[in-house]
Amino acid sequence: MKIIMLGAPGAGKGTQAKMIAEKYSIPHVSTGDIFRANIKNGTQLGMEAKQYMDQGLLVPDELTVKILLDRVANEDCKNGYVLDGFPRTIPQAEVLDKALSELGDQIDYAINVDVPDENIVKRMGGRRACLSCGATYHIEHVPPKSEGICDSCGQELVLRDDDKPETVQNRLNVYHEQTQPLIEFYSAKGVLKTVDGTMDMKEVFEAIVTILS
Repeated sequence: MKIIMLGAPGAGKGTQAKMIAEKYSIPHVSTGDIFRANIKNGTQLGMEAKQYMDQGLLVPDELTVKILLDRVANEDCKNGYVLDGFPRTIPQAEVLDKALSELGDQIDYAINVDVPDENIVKRMGGRRACLSCGATYHIEHVPPKSEGICDSCGQELVLRDDDKPETVQNRLNVYHEQTQPLIEFYSAKGVLKTVDGTMDMKEVFEAIVTILS
């Protein structure tokens, strides 16, 4: 069972990917994690990627797919995997598709966690982070015991720049321009499934499980 998670930043797809991976005992494959692991272990692919990253450049799609295929060739992926954070664009999806088909393989499900922009801006604007210990909260859903103070270490909680409404809107604009076309791409392949991401986290997960089973 090979699954791709789609959805806007803040839609909760990463959380759902982890829950799917746990339930079906398949790896949660995040491209960010793979890059970090390859660089840390000094692999040839990792060193190639690092050359681009050190210059502040995006890692080319072909190299990203190589690193990804190297990861999913591991024994723990033999029953499938959940891809999170890749592909982000049509060219990336096409490179991945071509590489998988050369291995006689394909993606089984592309799950789109659908949340309207205004919900995401509100959701992310409610996040608060402790810069001291890294704990995160939400003023509505996971509030700290004392307003503005971290439960774990007692330091002040802040609204990160990433979560400010104008930043979130910019990220959503990029998503609509570059990543949303993937919904049509996977729909045309007959593997797209959409779930209502405005529901409670557990209800979203139940809807995904219904699709997968």
